[in-house]
Amino acid sequence: MSEPIRHDSSPSISPWHPLRIPIFRNLLIADLVSDIGTFMQSVGAAWLMTSLTNRPAYVALIQTASALPFFLLALPAGSLGDIFDRRKLILCTEIWMFAIATVLTVATFTGTMTPWLLLLLTLALSLGDAIEAPTWRAIFPELVKKDDLTPALALNGIEFNLARAVGPGLAGLVIAAAGVATAFLLDVLSFLGVIFVIFTWKRSARKSRLPAETLTEESWAAIRYVRYSPGIRALLVRSGSVIFFASSFWALLPAVAKQLSKSALGYGFLLGFFGLGAVLGAVVLQRGRSKISTETVLSTATAVFAAILLSTATLHSLPLLCLLMLFGGGSWTVFMSLFNTMVQNLAPDWVRARVMAAYLFVFQGSVAIGSTFWGLSAEHTNARLALLISGIGLGTCLLLQLPFRLPSAPVDLSAWNHWGNPSMFEEHAANLGPVLVTVKYVIDPTKAPDFLNEIYRYQRIRRRDGATRWGIFYDTEAPNVYLETFLVNSWAEHQRQHDRFTVADHEVEKHVLNYTLEPTTVKHYIHAKKTANP
Repeated sequence: MSEPIRHDSSPSISPWHPLRIPIFRNLLIADLVSDIGTFMQSVGAAWLMTSLTNRPAYVALIQTASALPFFLLALPAGSLGDIFDRRKLILCTEIWMFAIATVLTVATFTGTMTPWLLLLLTLALSLGDAIEAPTWRAIFPELVKKDDLTPALALNGIEFNLARAVGPGLAGLVIAAAGVATAFLLDVLSFLGVIFVIFTWKRSARKSRLPAETLTEESWAAIRYVRYSPGIRALLVRSGSVIFFASSFWALLPAVAKQLSKSALGYGFLLGFFGLGAVLGAVVLQRGRSKISTETVLSTATAVFAAILLSTATLHSLPLLCLLMLFGGGSWTVFMSLFNTMVQNLAPDWVRARVMAAYLFVFQGSVAIGSTFWGLSAEHTNARLALLISGIGLGTCLLLQLPFRLPSAPVDLSAWNHWGNPSMFEEHAANLGPVLVTVKYVIDPTKAPDFLNEIYRYQRIRRRDGATRWGIFYDTEAPNVYLETFLVNSWAEHQRQHDRFTVADHEVEKHVLNYTLEPTTVKHYIHAKKTANP
């Protein structure tokens, strides 16, 4: 069993401490209102689709339309969040979603809505959310201090789940009393608070001494970072598998709710109790996460949610299902909070938005594929059988902890750039390259096997931070001399490698240097291009 994961660097800090920061507090309140509106829109769209058509596949496609933009645009969106001003990007996407929500409302009020138009507008609304999401999550380290980051993320989770508790139930009441169009109108108004807070936010400008990366360079850097980060890869596999099976709940719950109650109130109550359980789960997680191991928390939450899927598939009592939704919401928020906090703690600031984008790519891709798959399965069988199978599948995800174990504790990802500048006979242009870097090690020959184990572990850091090729060679004339070589695309990219090095990476480097008998010798070579003949 892994050691308990501890996210708080200072256990004395109150979980409510970030609320003392005005910009964080105002944004959290505005986002609560906006998320309530979003949940009302989601419930309204799903319920409206059941009124426009009785085919389960169309109802499931609402969930697919909501998730597909995240799947397609996650990586570019993360790169945009690291290239452009994050405040302006969030402001533009909020205005876009406000406009689309307005069109959705007008079409519903005028009675011109069709199943395909509803799917198209849902897709367009989600498009803005997909572009904004990685950037939204990446701004938290800018809003609060480092010690406040974990409680700030927890408060954001509580806010989201409080909205989940209030939004669906409120949507059910509004739809029953005034119709779906009114719920959509309230969603339109809910965007105004976030737009105002972001518009008035005075974000500090951040300048780099290096030229900005292109969108292509940013995207490849994200892929490279994830590829050579075992902890992040394990997290993506685990979260993607869990969400694929869990997506059946969101895709098929409207169809099951329609069988249990012809009124939107039944669906609203199910989601309302689910949201209430999510809030309670967030509180429990906040209190007990330092005492229970990561794997135990995730396994318990996964097993409970699998049981909820099986219960939804087999029970026909609305009050009993509402009661069980408390446990479903609690388990959902536990593994969602765990995934979100871990991905934040596994990514340094320079690549955080892009790693969040990779996480959203996997997460929303699993939702999009899963929702379509379970919707089509329900179309050819029935919703309850599809939920039953997905519940069994979710239970088998517990076996993934064996080959894909999650990191047991966070690492220090603050920047560590204490390397000296290379001596050069002239100043080089940033775009020159590729650059060959060599590092000469003189080691104790009796410890060569241990040295090689550590240097091959170290090569993941080189590749993750920018190296396109890497190798380690020994000297045929001196058995204790080794030469590490790696290629970087440009001089600017090699300078970025220095900026990307973290305190945790330095600890790995120290393990390598423990085997050396003298200081290392570093050389830099820039590709020499053939000059034109005179």
